[in-house]
Amino acid sequence: MTQKNDMNNLQLATINSRIKAFIIDDVLITLIVLIIFWDTISKNDSDLTTVLVLMNEFVLQVLVLKFIYQTFFVWYYGATVGKIIAKVRVVDFDDLSRVNLIQSALRSFGRILSEMFFYIGFIFSFFNDGRQTFHDKISKTLVIDA
Repeated sequence: MTQKNDMNNLQLATINSRIKAFIIDDVLITLIVLIIFWDTISKNDSDLTTVLVLMNEFVLQVLVLKFIYQTFFVWYYGATVGKIIAKVRVVDFDDLSRVNLIQSALRSFGRILSEMFFYIGFIFSFFNDGRQTFHDKISKTLVIDA
């Protein structure tokens, strides 16, 4: 079967399933951060301002955790935990195969950039046939139904 035929037969992930996966992954990352830094957070007064100041101190660690999480899961499993639950997966745009480590790392980096700049990179998905976000475009990936 040719790539063109494969492209015609595959089902792109819906925006709703991608949003669901995104929310699940962000909640999971937040829980992991809270577990890792619980001692530091719990030692201070429990007011919201103090917690927010502490979270700002951990921004670099959170970004590194997100990068590692996204890179590893997309490379190794073809999907993050959120994507697995939402029943979608990431594939190579050219041949619909598993993504390699470089593609996965590039996608993860692009995703972090998209988040840092008001999620603008996610808006790309509304304006192309493959529903590709900025990070999908730069890493040459597609998100499809699993």
